[in-house]
Amino acid sequence: MAFLKRLEVSRPEGHEGGDSWYSNDDLLPVPPSQRLWKNWNYITFWLADSFNLNSFMIASSIVGSGMSWWAAWLTVWVGYSVAAGFLVLNAYAGAKYHIIFPAYIRASFGTLGALWPVFNRAGMACIWWGVQAWIGGECTYALLCAIWPSTRNLSNTPLSSTDVGRWLGFFLFWLISLVPMWWPMHTIRHFFTLKAVVAPLAGLGLFGWCIARAGGAGDALKAPSTIYGSNFGWLFVASTMSCISNMATLITNAVDFASRANTPKAVIVPQLIAMPVCFSMVSLFGILIASSTTVIFGEFVWSPLDILTRFLDEPGASHGTRAAVAFIVIGFIIAQIGTNIAANSLSAGCDLTSLAPRFINIRRGGYVAAIVGLCMCPWKLMESSNLFTSYLSAYSVFLSSICGVMLAHYYIVAGRKLKVDDLYVRYGVYEYYHGFNLRAYAAYIAGIAPNLPATKLASFSSCECSGFIGAVGKPAAPAARHIYELSFFVGCGVSGLVYVLLCKAFPLPEITDDEANTVTVGREAAELGLGGMRDGSYSEKDDSKSEEYGTVNVAQVV
Repeated sequence: MAFLKRLEVSRPEGHEGGDSWYSNDDLLPVPPSQRLWKNWNYITFWLADSFNLNSFMIASSIVGSGMSWWAAWLTVWVGYSVAAGFLVLNAYAGAKYHIIFPAYIRASFGTLGALWPVFNRAGMACIWWGVQAWIGGECTYALLCAIWPSTRNLSNTPLSSTDVGRWLGFFLFWLISLVPMWWPMHTIRHFFTLKAVVAPLAGLGLFGWCIARAGGAGDALKAPSTIYGSNFGWLFVASTMSCISNMATLITNAVDFASRANTPKAVIVPQLIAMPVCFSMVSLFGILIASSTTVIFGEFVWSPLDILTRFLDEPGASHGTRAAVAFIVIGFIIAQIGTNIAANSLSAGCDLTSLAPRFINIRRGGYVAAIVGLCMCPWKLMESSNLFTSYLSAYSVFLSSICGVMLAHYYIVAGRKLKVDDLYVRYGVYEYYHGFNLRAYAAYIAGIAPNLPATKLASFSSCECSGFIGAVGKPAAPAARHIYELSFFVGCGVSGLVYVLLCKAFPLPEITDDEANTVTVGREAAELGLGGMRDGSYSEKDDSKSEEYGTVNVAQVV
């Protein structure tokens, strides 16, 4: 027992806020002293997050599917603009009440019912951590090859479905990633600021290099679309939805980063503008770079890492070429670390905190994700990369249904009111039926169902599967496939509508304004006096307010 006691994480003395299996220091509302993310922090966050290898390939791969470059670029603008809207809607409650995703989702799914969606999100974050780390390891391997060309000899030695060189690159990237994961959420913003400087420089360096070598952007910019009519329309829809689904994980747990906001307004306009602008500009660079490769290599090369590797493989690659590749790859390594932390480490940390709050905080949860990412041997999973990555992408079907329930509960059913204290105890207003909100689960299943159909054709013995099933390798009927191409809207819309209707038929307990405006748990109550936070903002002078009060008024934002 003494050993287990030593493993327990810290909880604010005198403000524990209920059962130790439902709260700890990181799960409780973020104290004012840690609400340090301002407008420009969210702008640099998205600038940093947008500069990653995947973003460079989004639009250029669409061009490869037959669209003109401007149509492909338009899908990115539309997709990320819509994604930004969903993200801000989901983030707002976190900025207002300063709570993270595992606590927030208890309001809609119940104190115990929230464990399933949290477990889903945590599991996917751990898997994605390993996948993104493997991609980062490829960057590290390219760096080693640029500095020490003899490193390529290691690729001739097989090791567990990969080779020694690439495994070494992955392990080094894994070790490097552990360092910034130590920093708490309210200070990790400085790393994103660093990435917002270094990663764009690397991307612009590759862009300038390719354009200079090709003598321009190539002929791909002059090529018209090769598909027309309904095929063009559905490709446009599918490409737009791909951009939205790409952000499904960050949309779902948007409250995690929003909980550190200095004021609720900081998560609205900066993110609505920064996300689509940053991702669209990076994808434009990707289009121009890929177009230039048709001149340099005689074919489309979408991946920036493949382009750099080809530069190294050219006969007589000079020291200058190797130095340039090393500089650019270092930027991509930093970019990949930042992306992994933002989308996976912190998300897994927050989620795992909820699954074992006595022993896991956000930092420990992030390291658990790193260990899982190593032990899952991502190089083995990536052997069948098309099927595996399709499965991971298709998982947004489940996340969209979770989002639909959360948004419907907060904005329609609860009227933007939460009783924060009861998020951390059993038998409060969010107890529902033995800790489970059956309305939420019914709506969740209803949102998933349209994206998981098995459509029978003429023969009873033949069955074409679509949706999530189709995305992982089964044939799909055209009509059902089109439903899946709208999967995020379908999942979110159906689950939200069903949840509202069920709550109309079986009303939830009402929350009064006084209950929604008062918090008595966590360090917030200790750091601010009664009535000390009417607009949700925090300033240094608030630290000097009396600690003798046990409650604090929560933001009242219209």
